[in-house]
Amino acid sequence: MSNATVVELRENLKSLTLSTIARGLEGHLRQAKEHGPGYDEFLLNLTVAELGARAESRLKRRVREAKFPLVKTMEGFDFGVVPGLDIRLVRELSGCDYIKERRNIIFLGRSGTGKTHLATALGVEACKNNYRTRFVSCYGLVNELIEARQEKDLQRLIQRHSRYDLLILDELGYIPFSREGSELLFQVLAERQEKGSVIITTNLGFADWTQIFGDPVMTAALLDRLTHKAHIVNCQWESYRLRQSLKGIGQRHNEGE
Repeated sequence: MSNATVVELRENLKSLTLSTIARGLEGHLRQAKEHGPGYDEFLLNLTVAELGARAESRLKRRVREAKFPLVKTMEGFDFGVVPGLDIRLVRELSGCDYIKERRNIIFLGRSGTGKTHLATALGVEACKNNYRTRFVSCYGLVNELIEARQEKDLQRLIQRHSRYDLLILDELGYIPFSREGSELLFQVLAERQEKGSVIITTNLGFADWTQIFGDPVMTAALLDRLTHKAHIVNCQWESYRLRQSLKGIGQRHNEGE
C-alpha cells in the first residue's frame, strides 16, 4: 500500500471518528503484511480495537460523572472477612439487572462494615454497563438542595437527579437533617420512583428513620416507596475495616516469621 493511500485512509478513518484505528493503522498494516490474515479477520481486528478503546473511554467518562469520592471495585472487596454476606446476591447485583428493573438496594449496618465500598463497587459496575450514575452523601445532597431552593433552581436540580439510572445515597442517618432538608430529600426520592434505581447505605434500622425525617407519616411513605421490590442487605457482621486490618497484621506477622 502506497504512502499516499495510507495518508488518505487515515484521514477517512478520522472523518468517520474511528480514531483508535487511525492511530494504530501502520501497526495493523504491518502485522497484516507479516502474518497475512484474511480481509475479514483484518477488519475484525480493527473493529475490536476501536470498540475496546471506545468502551474504555466511555467507562472513564461515566466514572468521572459519578463523582465517587474513592473508586472501589468488587475485585478490591475482601469477601473473606464478611462471612455473613450473601456473595451470590452481590454477584447477581453486579450484573445490573436491578437497574433495568428499576429496583433499589439498601445496605443496613453499623459503621465500618463495608457498606460504602459495596455501594461504590456496584456503582462502578453500573458505569461499566454504561448506566448514568451519581454518588453523593445524603448530607451533601441535602445541602445542594437547600442551596438550589435559595437560588430558585430547585426543580432543575431535582429533575437532574431523577434522570440518573442509578443514584447512590451514602450515609443516611449519620447526620440529622432539618425539616426542610428532609422534605427536599423526600422530593428527590419521590420523583425517582419507577424512573431509576437508588442505593442507600445507612446505619439505622427502618424503625429509626423517623429520627432523620421527623414526620412519621412522611417517613412511612418514603419507606413504602424505597422498599417496594428492593434488595435489603443486612450488614450485621463485625467491622469490615477492623477485620481487614487484623488480617493484614496477621499476614505481616506470618511473613516476619
